[in-house]
Amino acid sequence: MDNDERLKVMLLKDEVSDFLHHEADLLDERRFDEWLDLLADDLTYVMPLRLNVSHAEQEARGVTRAGEETCWFDEGKRTLEKRVAQIRTGVHWAEEPFSRVSHLVSNIRVTGVRPDIPAAAEVEVGCRFLVYRNRVESETDFFVGRRTDTLRRSKDGGWLIARRQLLLDQNVLLAKNLTVLF
Repeated sequence: MDNDERLKVMLLKDEVSDFLHHEADLLDERRFDEWLDLLADDLTYVMPLRLNVSHAEQEARGVTRAGEETCWFDEGKRTLEKRVAQIRTGVHWAEEPFSRVSHLVSNIRVTGVRPDIPAAAEVEVGCRFLVYRNRVESETDFFVGRRTDTLRRSKDGGWLIARRQLLLDQNVLLAKNLTVLF
């Protein structure tokens, strides 16, 4: 790879990183309408369950299958819009008062580009996340895991999240609820 190609790769990664950090800020600041605008209409938003399986089975059966088995989330944009609307009602017991949330995104890497880097219309992005939630006086939760996103170039030149697969590092949810958005 020559220097010009490296520069294009670095600029694309920087653009994607800025997008993901901006998204985290929107969620932390409860700017949910702006966050929903970052989601493609045909979004797939999945968080499968981790399974405790033998070493030999880990590769093939380490998580549940979206669309076939129970997942923490297996949703589209419309369901996320309904979740946001429910949180905003003020009668959502798990978010009244609102939780204080911080989204940290790290280890961002562009793992695939279609059709190519100069004309990137869709990118595959891998990253790690840590979501910290504090609720009322003493409830504290940490959600740690990895994420794979497919970002699609929008008509205005920005990015939309077309697919998000989240994988928590824990297989037993220790939090009382899962109302936080990832």
